[in-house]
Amino acid sequence: MNITDIRVRKVTSLAGKMKAVASVTLDDAFVVHDIKVIEGQEKLFIAMPSRKTPDGEFKDIAHPINAAAREELEKKILAAYEKAMAEEGEE
Repeated sequence: MNITDIRVRKVTSLAGKMKAVASVTLDDAFVVHDIKVIEGQEKLFIAMPSRKTPDGEFKDIAHPINAAAREELEKKILAAYEKAMAEEGEE
């Protein structure tokens, strides 16, 4: 499986710790929307799309199966986010 496209959309500063939302295309055939870029206490991280269950808990709708896949996805999304913010600063 290859990540063939990542699109990052910055969110307004009113959103608190959420900095952007990403969409990732896999193998030019499957898209996962609403991956959040979040500012943590020490670094940026991603949060996969989720929904609230009846008991108030949030469950991921789509997510990597193992830590290596999650690390690769997070690294690529955060790199795309940094690039988008750098390009925005040039304008």
